Amino acid sequence: MSAFAATQADFAQALTNPAQPVPIGLTTTDGRNDPLRFAVYRNNVFVGLTQALAKRFPVTRRLVGEEFFAGMARVYADAEKPASPLLFRYGDTFPDFIATFPPAASLPYLADLARLETALTRAYHAADVAPLGLDVLSAIAPDTLPRTVLLPHPSAAQLVSAWPVGTIWAAHQGEIVGTVASRAAETVIVARPVMDVGVHVVPANHAGFSAAVFEGATLGDAAARALDSDAAFDFGAALVGLVSLGAFSAVRLNGEEA
Repeated sequence: MSAFAATQADFAQALTNPAQPVPIGLTTTDGRNDPLRFAVYRNNVFVGLTQALAKRFPVTRRLVGEEFFAGMARVYADAEKPASPLLFRYGDTFPDFIATFPPAASLPYLADLARLETALTRAYHAADVAPLGLDVLSAIAPDTLPRTVLLPHPSAAQLVSAWPVGTIWAAHQGEIVGTVASRAAETVIVARPVMDVGVHVVPANHAGFSAAVFEGATLGDAAARALDSDAAFDFGAALVGLVSLGAFSAVRLNGEEA
């Protein structure tokens, strides 16, 4: 490592670790080593990281309040530094951190809500790919359909939660008036088939089918799993409803993508 590269590494380490001394050779114009001035730069780094988290997780922040969120974000930023120069990606592991953060234990749904907001950011920045159309499904021979696998759109993600996180998120978008009364589990699909990111709560009687399809099961196997838990399961309605969300981009037939 060159001397310049070593200096850069020392600077970066000291900037994000308050326990580190000011790097050797880093002085003011009068030649002094000034820890207080360097602390200003350290603080700016953490302010920037906590602001990035606040922007990425607005509903999570709103639920716990500004002060609690700022404290939680600071603890996270102390432990997790950006792995990418693209700051909008910072916080991918924030939901897992929330799940183990003792002060947030009284809000057991908070980590899943943060996972939903993580999926929103990923969907927004995902590759632009044309979504799978219903015409493609209608062209598949009936005897082949059970062996068909749907391939998720690059923007698509599915969150299976023990909490009504999709409904909670919608309530904070002004889509639901009043409080969220239900505590039922929800399966939520996030996708951006064209321009806008959509958040969709899957009907409870279709949730098992949706989960299986996203796991890579064939349509036949996914339908069988759904029928095991609900003898009245409507395969056609569930399939059309799922594909209509724009959450898939292609199908695989007998091991080959179509």
